[in-house]
Amino acid sequence: MSRRLSPLAVVFLTVFIDLVGFGIVIPLVPLYAEAYAPSPLAFGVLMASFSAMQFLFAPLLGRLSDRIGRRPVLLFSLFGSFLSYLLFAFAGSFAGLLASRVLAGIMGANIGTAQAVIADVTPQGDRARGMGLVGMAFGLGFVFGPAIGGFAVKVSPALPGLVAAGLSLVAFAWAWFGLPETRPESAAARPPRHWFPLRATVQAFRRPVIGPLLLVTLLNTTAFSNFEATFAQFARSRFGHDASTVSWLFVLIGVTAAVVQGGLIRRLVPLLGEARLIGIGSTLLALSFAGLVLVPGHGALVALVVTTAAGSGLVNPALAGLLSRSTEAAEQGEVLGAAQSLSSLGRIVGPFWGEHAWFAWDAAGPYGTGALLEVAVVVVVLVGLKAVSSPRERPA
Repeated sequence: MSRRLSPLAVVFLTVFIDLVGFGIVIPLVPLYAEAYAPSPLAFGVLMASFSAMQFLFAPLLGRLSDRIGRRPVLLFSLFGSFLSYLLFAFAGSFAGLLASRVLAGIMGANIGTAQAVIADVTPQGDRARGMGLVGMAFGLGFVFGPAIGGFAVKVSPALPGLVAAGLSLVAFAWAWFGLPETRPESAAARPPRHWFPLRATVQAFRRPVIGPLLLVTLLNTTAFSNFEATFAQFARSRFGHDASTVSWLFVLIGVTAAVVQGGLIRRLVPLLGEARLIGIGSTLLALSFAGLVLVPGHGALVALVVTTAAGSGLVNPALAGLLSRSTEAAEQGEVLGAAQSLSSLGRIVGPFWGEHAWFAWDAAGPYGTGALLEVAVVVVVLVGLKAVSSPRERPA
């Protein structure tokens, strides 16, 4: 592989390959855990451990990438992912399974660093389009990963973990040979405000523009993960869909999100600007979640799945792009790491609340909550991001 490859192409393929591995493993974690008959509390800890580690370590890896460079942080985390999947393949106990998810969460806290690479090599006006590549890699990873895992597990329970480990090793090799260092010299020269992750995230909330964007990140991720965690139960309870049908609906979500983030977003950002796209995408999500409460049939369900994925596909790259161009070059890793940390917090809170709300109030619980959270996002955009509503304006 040549270093003449675009860093954007290297990051896209690295994240895609890594996310295929993640997509292989994640649907199997609860099934493997059931074999060890854990208590409800232990099961909850297992399912939350990945996001909890991302919450703690994303700001730290981001700031570390500002100090020592993007390349070593990404290489370290990709090799660590390889080790975590090996541990998953040969866990042999509940403790081993938990250890594999903790290690995977720490190493999976590298998305902020990957986004910092994109920020380093793209002009401000193209930032959201560049961030859309990461979103597209996510979407495609979740299309191919579960399908590969479904075939692999029929051969051997260890094979999905081994395939995921092999893919992480491929991603590591790809980044080793193809990814140059992109961090600007100003980032290395500037000392970090805080090395303690939680304190840095709290401080970032107090900054103009960045604070509202971080709040939007938390609200939006909580709403969407609340939907993801309960959708399979909802589809089975309301329409009698089996696991195969639900899997294909998730594939539809991945494909739609990949199309929006990989193509449509490039045309819309110059026309509307990131702030308006966040508002439009959040409005789509609010309407889609509200529609799920009363959805009459399978055709309407498919339509709402598509609009949900499209709304998410508009919000995520626009949010990351606006957050990046609102941040100084020397702080890209730190701020984007804080955003990933809050996304991880949302992926902890959303599923816990979603499951509780589902059992308490049926579909009205999780999806009514999701709609309200997205309405709150629209309010934050209207009130907190007035200064950046134009596609040609740049935040101070």
